Amino acid sequence: MRADRTGPPRGRQKEADRNDGQILRAAREVFAEHGWNAPVSEIARRAGVGMGSLYRRYPAKEDLAQALRVENMNQMASLARTAMADHADPWDALAAFLRAALSAADTGSLLPLIGGRLPATDEVDAADRRLRSALDDLVAAAHRSGALRPDVTSADLPLLLNHLNTRLPTTTERAAELHLRYLDLALSGLRNPAKTGVQPPSPPDWEELRDLWNSP
Repeated sequence: MRADRTGPPRGRQKEADRNDGQILRAAREVFAEHGWNAPVSEIARRAGVGMGSLYRRYPAKEDLAQALRVENMNQMASLARTAMADHADPWDALAAFLRAALSAADTGSLLPLIGGRLPATDEVDAADRRLRSALDDLVAAAHRSGALRPDVTSADLPLLLNHLNTRLPTTTERAAELHLRYLDLALSGLRNPAKTGVQPPSPPDWEELRDLWNSP
């Protein structure tokens, strides 16, 4: 009688999980450097896996890019939930989420690289719902506290991170410092009230954000 398998993965499954993590990290780096024309052979080389192993997991570049989208959305949703759990003050939770998300995305934003090229899938839609739910909760709490300007939506947060996470021709450490500097400046503009004397353009809604990602 075979014992039920519980606990962390072992053996071949552990190796497969490790390879998958290496492939996704390498893919993010190579997409950041080469855009959509990133060579799959370079992704395999940086991941330290053979082309056969990569293609067994991701038969096409599109499959790899979709996996990156899902991983990114799941990571951001997790960071938002963690920020809310760790910070009782809604403004502190919002700021902590933005700092954590910006620090985690150290190879630049995926949206300019693969946005608009791929259709939504069931897996992408599920990750999208998880992310929207987490960010809706984060923004709603900050609105209720009165700390966040009322025209800010949950869709603003991923787009703000995309704008802030531009790749810079400097060291990784200095780029991280500059990204966080400009996040701190942006946070002052998110505070309520923002007495600039200028009426800002209308905020995005979630459907507009989805349209930026998905192919027609």
